[in-house]
Amino acid sequence: MEPTSTSRAPGSGARTAADLRPGEGGVLESLDLSEDVARRLMELGFVPGHRVVAAHRAPGGDPRVYRVDGSEIALRRETASHLLLRAAATGDDSGGSPAPGDPLERR
Repeated sequence: MEPTSTSRAPGSGARTAADLRPGEGGVLESLDLSEDVARRLMELGFVPGHRVVAAHRAPGGDPRVYRVDGSEIALRRETASHLLLRAAATGDDSGGSPAPGDPLERR
């Protein structure tokens, strides 16, 4: 899968992983990062369509740990601010996996 890059319009109200409070989550919509950084994050599980949940953070607030695809990954706020999210469906307990029928569904 190719990295996804989108430009966010100022004031668009798009939510990023950096905006999440501990325990909150969303579905990764796109990675607004350079291709090499986006590719590495996708290797770690940050794939569009997967659920991302904010977990604990360092005492100073940065970095923060995110749960994605069954793993916990620490990201700096600067990086997390480029992970664009959409709200997860109510009752979504996918834990990072795509929904059945999703093109990203594992076979």
